[in-house]
Amino acid sequence: MNESTNAHGLVQWHGTTIIGVKKGGKTVIAGDGQVSMGNTVMKPNARKVRRLGEGGADKGKVIAGFAGATADAFTLFERLEKKLEQYRGQLLRAAVELAKDWRTDKYLRNLEALMIVADAETLLVLTGNGDVLEPEGGIAAIGSGGNYALAAARAIDAYEEDAEQIARKAMAVAAEICVFTNDRVTLETI
Repeated sequence: MNESTNAHGLVQWHGTTIIGVKKGGKTVIAGDGQVSMGNTVMKPNARKVRRLGEGGADKGKVIAGFAGATADAFTLFERLEKKLEQYRGQLLRAAVELAKDWRTDKYLRNLEALMIVADAETLLVLTGNGDVLEPEGGIAAIGSGGNYALAAARAIDAYEEDAEQIARKAMAVAAEICVFTNDRVTLETI
């Protein structure tokens, strides 16, 4: 992630690549590991993709990846886990409720992040504008390298049957093009 200043003059981090691919009964979310401050790589191996609900009744049945401010993303992960508990693991319902809170709550409204979340049936992109988007074709990407990864994944989708291979190849393309994306990929599969 890269550092910049928001409208309030506060330092914020951005820049990463997260991709979600749903194909052949498998759903994958992959993300790079680079954390940047300006033109300096601060950390090459951050984990921006994780399983949610491992301790609860959901037992890791939801995976999520984030692009944006790290502390903000972890706040959103925690909120989503609570919503998943509240709605008994129903990802779409939990995501819609989180998006409502994110858009209307004074504290949450200032969070700077995007998320891709998935379970075995659903792949979604969540934004602070209240958006809960189900991507066309089962492929979604966010972050500074997201458009590169998305284009690469769509290009190889017709030729590759394995969701994990599509995600890995798309991440490799993004890492070659986007200076805020590296090739240290974290990948979770459902």
